[in-house]
This record gives sequence, structure tokens and C-alpha cells, in this order.
Amino acid sequence: MNSVSPSAAQYVGGVMQDELMEGRRQQQQQQPLDRQGSFGLRAPQTLDPSRDAAGEPDEMDRLKAKLMSAWNNVKYGWTVKSKTSFNKVSPVTVLGHSYLLNSEDEVERFRLAFVSRIWLTYRKEFPQLEGSTWTTDCGWGCMLRSGQMLLAQGLLVHLMPRDWAWPDAQQLTDVDFEVFRPRSPARAGGVPIPSFGSPRGSNTPEKSPPSDQPPKCSQKKRPESVRDRQAEPVHHRLVTWFGDQPSAPFGIHQLVEIGKSSGKKAGDWYGPSIVAHILRKAVAKTSALHNLAVYVAQDCTVYKEDVVRLCDLSLSQNPPDPSNQAWKSVIILVPVRLGGEALNPSYIECVKNILKLDCCTGIIGGKPKHSLYFIGFQDEQLLYLDPHYCQPVVDVSQVNFSLESFHCSSPKKMPFNRMDPSCTIGFYAKNKKDFESLCSAVSEALSLSKEKYPIFTFVEGQGQDYGLEGHSSNNSGPAAHILPPGRLGRSNNRRNSDEFVFL
Repeated sequence: MNSVSPSAAQYVGGVMQDELMEGRRQQQQQQPLDRQGSFGLRAPQTLDPSRDAAGEPDEMDRLKAKLMSAWNNVKYGWTVKSKTSFNKVSPVTVLGHSYLLNSEDEVERFRLAFVSRIWLTYRKEFPQLEGSTWTTDCGWGCMLRSGQMLLAQGLLVHLMPRDWAWPDAQQLTDVDFEVFRPRSPARAGGVPIPSFGSPRGSNTPEKSPPSDQPPKCSQKKRPESVRDRQAEPVHHRLVTWFGDQPSAPFGIHQLVEIGKSSGKKAGDWYGPSIVAHILRKAVAKTSALHNLAVYVAQDCTVYKEDVVRLCDLSLSQNPPDPSNQAWKSVIILVPVRLGGEALNPSYIECVKNILKLDCCTGIIGGKPKHSLYFIGFQDEQLLYLDPHYCQPVVDVSQVNFSLESFHCSSPKKMPFNRMDPSCTIGFYAKNKKDFESLCSAVSEALSLSKEKYPIFTFVEGQGQDYGLEGHSSNNSGPAAHILPPGRLGRSNNRRNSDEFVFL
């Protein structure tokens, strides 16, 4: 059941996942506390003190972890065959690029853009997480996986050639989406265009090129194929950083270890705000990247001077050398709340405008307790990558390991109004000029919101560095606000990492 090739597999759709997650929550509420570890979100990781003192082996603990792992491996290791429909009239936006799917060239460009994103999902049978019995993150690690995808996109932009496409994307031959000509602007429908299926398909296209000419899409890809192929060693190295082994700087083992300082452990639910700080710590800790930093916004505010102090290497010299133009690239992560219990519809246009920006690396969030990585939209539907698919671990230490399970051929969409309001937005700036352009472009996108107060703001000056420890579920800390500059309140205690206060 779990041996289905990712190239042919479709992970579970949104409706099915909603039903599974809801049933799981109800099951948790109905079970006694001493049994929740077997089927709930968290399995007990320690035995009672008397057993520890007696030195007895934690066989019960291991059995519970194995039962829950087996349950989640079955639950997330199967697929439902369905296809996502796209219409030919409205453009599809993917991280600052727009695709109007009214020709085979455009459909191929969109397919390559989507398949080239790094897809990080649940894995099983990886080395045991330190201090626990977990050998899988099925059922609890989806937000960490979404955060990994957000960081991976930033690293792709940072390290790979501009508009890079995975040259081996053609091997994922099952293109799991269809393009429709809508009957009306309000409702997509009609007959699918057969030629927009798999590249290996033999269906008749709308208009076949002359027999003596190669397909247009092949002509278009040739100039970039050599450059993209030459970048493959970097692509492989990037994926190894997210491997499911303790030495990987951005792997699940490192992220869980960093999260311990905030009171989190393997098996816990991680919110998008705390994941942003975990990613910041992970990048600062690794020696693999020397010219990249991660900045996490505070109180829905990006303090420009803090970013400059983080990235301007001339300021680290004593005395500062203004002639030194060295500047670290930066990934900016902004935890926000787009409403109370549900998404505020007034923010939808603003989210669209943000996803249209070249500097945007995506959004992590999703439906309640169901994290997704959003990379674009079409009309009123968000486009996302879903981490809720359990795959066997890949040994990334092997030379030329397969990249197939790290890329997805199944675009999925969901309505904006089903998006959870708690999320983290990512941006990337390569140099100081890009950072200044980012501030200007994002501020303009935010100003188009119908709400009185923007989602977040850019201001001059410095903020207070709360660090990851300030997000501990055991500590009180400053609450995040959606307020204009100068009116940020800091008197409210935070009970957990995802509480926000609104006006």
C-alpha cells in the first residue's frame, strides 16, 4: 500500500482529510486520558517515575509509539485518485509568476514551475528522534514539513539560477490536473482538453505542429536545459539538508531539537509562528550557509534597522567600514493572524497581491490542525503542496539518491474561505537593493487591503528580540497585534504561540 510511486500517486484530497482529522479529534475527546497516546496526537514519551526508578525497559512506551505509527502510516500512506481542475480563462499565479492555461506552452510552463518546487512530506522509518521513541512524524509533523518547504523555496531562489526548472521533471509523467474551458466566468465546467495531459500521452492536441517541426514547448526549454542540468548538484545538496537524519541541518531531527527550547517535543503540534523561529535558529546554527540570514517579524512588524543590522556585514567590523558593500541575503518570515476564528474575507485580496510578488516564497498555514504550504492561486482557490502523505525515508547520504519523492506532480486547490487565519508569510531578498524593493512592493500590496489596519507593516528602527524562548508554551510573552506602528500593545500575556489580539 505504501509502495505507490509518488509520480503516480495523489495524496489525500482536502475533503477526505477534513473528515479524517475531524474523526481523529472526536476520538481523542472520547478516549480516557491514559489511552490518548495510542490514537491521539501525542504518545507518552516517558514511563511513570516508579518504573524509571526500577530501571524497567519502556516496552509499553515503545508499544504505544509503534501502534500510533502504524495507524498513521496506514492513514496517510494511501491515496485517492482525483484530479484538480483549472480553467483556461483566469491566470494561475505561482510565487510571482502568472500562467494563462490557454496553450500547451503555458500548461507546460505551469507544470514545470509546480513540479520544480521542493515537496517535503511525512516520512517513516527514520532514525529515532532523540529523547523519544518516534521514528515517524506522521500525524503531528505537518507544520514542520510545511516550514521545511517554505525554507526550501527560499534556498532554491538563493542558490539556483533564476527561473530554474528541474530538468528531470519529465520523469513525473502522470500530470494530475486537467484544464477546462469554463461555461461561465462563475463556474468552471465543460470538456477537458486531452492534449493537456501527460507528456507521454498520445491524445490529439488542439493544433498539431507540422511533422517537420518539434513541439513548441521543446523549443522553449532547450536554451535553459544545459543551465538547469548544471545546477543539479546544488539541487541534490539542497535536498540533503532536509534529510531525515540527525546530521541534516534542516531535517526533522534538528527542528525538533531546536523546538525543545520552547517547550515543544516530538509528537506535539507546532504552530506557524513557532516554526518561523525554529527555522531562524536552524539557519543561524548551520555552517552550510554563510551568506544567508533569517529574520522573523515581531508583533506583525518588520523593523528595517534590525534587518540591516542582521545583513550589513560592514557593521560587524570595528570600526564599521561604510565602503564594504558586503550584504547577507535574507529570508523574512512574518507570522500573522488573518482573522479571529475564521479568515477575514477582507484580507483575501491582500493575500493574492502578496502571492503575485516575485519576492514571496509562499505561506505556511492551512486548515485548523492541518498545515499546508500555499504557493499560489486561481480565482478564489488557493494552490498548495500538502505534506500529509507518508513516504518511506530516503537515505540522502547515498550518491545520486532519487529526487522523485521530493517533487510532486499533483497540484491541489482549496477555497480561500477554508484557510486557517494563523499563518506565516515568507519573503526573500538577495541584496540590499532587493530588500529596499521588497519593502516598497510589499507595502504597496498591503495598502490595497480593505481593512483599516494592514496585515503587517514595515517601520524604521529596532524591535525587541524575543527569540524562540519567548514562544514557549510554558512562558508568558508579548502578544502579537494587528495595529499600526506606534500603537503596539505589549501588556497581554500569551498562552501559546498562536494567540493574537485584534481590534
